[in-house]
Amino acid sequence: MVAGCTQLPQQPAKPPAPVPETARYQAMAFDALPGWNRAALEPSLRTFLNGCPRITGAALSRACALGLSVPKGNEAAARQFFESAFTPYALVSSDGPDSGMVTGYYEPIIDGSRWYNAINRYPIFGVPDDLITVDLASISPETRNLRLRGRVEGRRLVPYPTRAEIDSRGPSYPAPVIAWTADPVALFFLQVQGSGQVRLDGGERIRVGYADQNGHPYRSLGRYLVDRGEMPLEQASMQGIQAWAAANPAKLQEALNANPSYVFFRELPVSEDGPVGALGTPLVAGHSIAVDRRWIPLGAPVYLSTTFPLSEERLERLMAAQDVGGAIRGVVRADFFWGTGPDAGAAAGRMRQQGKMWLLWPRGESPPRAD
Repeated sequence: MVAGCTQLPQQPAKPPAPVPETARYQAMAFDALPGWNRAALEPSLRTFLNGCPRITGAALSRACALGLSVPKGNEAAARQFFESAFTPYALVSSDGPDSGMVTGYYEPIIDGSRWYNAINRYPIFGVPDDLITVDLASISPETRNLRLRGRVEGRRLVPYPTRAEIDSRGPSYPAPVIAWTADPVALFFLQVQGSGQVRLDGGERIRVGYADQNGHPYRSLGRYLVDRGEMPLEQASMQGIQAWAAANPAKLQEALNANPSYVFFRELPVSEDGPVGALGTPLVAGHSIAVDRRWIPLGAPVYLSTTFPLSEERLERLMAAQDVGGAIRGVVRADFFWGTGPDAGAAAGRMRQQGKMWLLWPRGESPPRAD
């Protein structure tokens, strides 16, 4: 040290900024896809074609036109269509792995009422008038699937209230109420699933579908409970969380607030079809998946190789990417739609395992986001 000078403490170096995840698309032969030669493809073709009216991309639209000529019920013709019209691309994350998490979701049926009463005290909200959504698609290619949400204070757009702030006001929150329910945990999972049915007092049912969200990131309730020692990881299923909530009512609201994301709904008619996904068409149980649309265009066929929940039995199936979800983030990430009601919920709540995915993209076309 030089006499008369004071040595300043060294500032710690800033950690490098995380490198954004990107996708690699590796062209494969169909024979390289595990279980492809045994897969039943005719039901997958019908699911793909169901989504075609809402597909906007030129490449997939041309494939849709070809698929419409395949006779219904003809498995050999369905296989010929996929193998001649598409090239399979293995999805690989720049973070390294070619496998990722596969979870399940479903359409719950919960009890409720059109009217507030001493039992049904928890509101199922429609979209508040003060929620502002800003689509960033026109800003740059990197933001084409991003949206900002907030509310206006003076001349500023500020973040929209969190779950804790909304729930603290309860029925007095300034948003339209579609129905009321007695179970805050059922309402929470209704929001996590993104759609559901409400069984009203007289037996009538209404369907509610995702309409918008408050703009805050999704945080896993199961992960929150595991991190705080409330349950072991192997019990962090939907069923395990419901059991914990019943045994710990005093801790419940704090745990729910750990997920600041809040979903608002719209009322839809009940039909024999599944709930409407982000593509805008009804989901098909066992053949529709939710994906990260940054890497997989909605409507595209995606071959999935994983296992059934809590089993070693292989689940290898051609799916259609017809939905998205706040927790579905990543190149190799899927949410498997199981259907409607408690049996579907039992399977969905236990599904959390690794899987691999292949995007089927029209032959001769460049993959949508190739590096």
